[in-house]
Amino acid sequence: MADHQYGKIAHEGLWKNNPALVQLLGLCPLLAVSGSVVNALGLGIATLVVLIGSNVSVSLIRNYVDDAVRLPAFVMIIASFTTAAELLMQALTYELYQILGIFIPLIVTNCAILGRADGFARKNPLLPSLMDGIMMGLGFTLVLVLLGAVREIIGQGTLFAGMDLLFGPVAANWQITLFDDYVNFLFAVLPPGAFVALGLMIALKNAIDTYIENHQAKASPVVAGSKRVRVTGHIS
Repeated sequence: MADHQYGKIAHEGLWKNNPALVQLLGLCPLLAVSGSVVNALGLGIATLVVLIGSNVSVSLIRNYVDDAVRLPAFVMIIASFTTAAELLMQALTYELYQILGIFIPLIVTNCAILGRADGFARKNPLLPSLMDGIMMGLGFTLVLVLLGAVREIIGQGTLFAGMDLLFGPVAANWQITLFDDYVNFLFAVLPPGAFVALGLMIALKNAIDTYIENHQAKASPVVAGSKRVRVTGHIS
């Protein structure tokens, strides 16, 4: 696959066909656990690992799985990688795993992962499928982290609080306190705040896309030359 096609895959995953902002898939965990950056990043990394593993595996077996059992086989693959990610989090980041709770095993039901496995990986060879998994996972994770940062800043007045839950003692001093004596804004921390923040992010993306389209339309050169016009009826 040519470099420009890999660029197209990257553009699709990060922006044009972003699973969270365009496809609107995986919204349940996205809205539920994105109350802080550390929670969002933890879930995003777990989803990224599962997405990459499932895409690669499905691509490798795509010529050997009958269509009659295609979807059950894909679900089994996704469930296997989800279990592996869950066990790794239990071993390495147990406190964060407890905070994220049921939303780690629920990665199995994330439609974005099954959608990429069935819609892309089963139709393409290994490297494009790997690239698609990375970019779709990064696109989902970036939206998660950005949403978590916005909610943490507005809701608690801090940024990067509790990062030691994910990165260990080295990250104990990473917290940035933006406002002293900040009164927590509970609405931003709760799920309704997540709905509002995500809606604003989607609106901003749509506005940027519209601006780019209008700018490109104005910049397009006018093709010179005669044009053939067909006239019907009578002219008096």
